Amino acid sequence: PRVDFLSLHCPANPESHHLIDAASLARMRPSAHLVNTARGSVVDEAALAEALGLGVIAGAGLDVYEAEPEVHPGLLALDNVVLLPHLGSGTDATREAMGLRVLDNLKAFFGGKPPPDLCN
Repeated sequence: PRVDFLSLHCPANPESHHLIDAASLARMRPSAHLVNTARGSVVDEAALAEALGLGVIAGAGLDVYEAEPEVHPGLLALDNVVLLPHLGSGTDATREAMGLRVLDNLKAFFGGKPPPDLCN
C-alpha cells in the first residue's frame, strides 16, 4: 500500500494470517511505518524484521506478537521498531468499557440473540 502509516485492526482468522507478508511490505513506501495492535498472526514477523533491517520500510510499532509473549529475535536487534508488552488498551476507561461490552454480549447470548461483537 502507498501509505505513510498502516495501522492494523482486524481479528485473527485463516484469512488474516500473515496478511502482512514480505510481498505486502515490499509494496510499501520506504518512509512507511507499520502499526500492529490487532493480533500477532496478522504480520509475518520474520518478513517484517528483514524489511526493517534492509530499510524496505522505515519503522514499526507492535503491541502483539506471533508467539506471544515471545518476540521474534530479529526484531529485538533493531532500533526502528517499538515493542510494547500487549498493553495498548491498558487504561482504566478502556478496561471498564471492555467489561461492559462483555456483559452486553452475555446478555444477548443468554437472551437468544446474536452477540453484538460476534466476529467469527
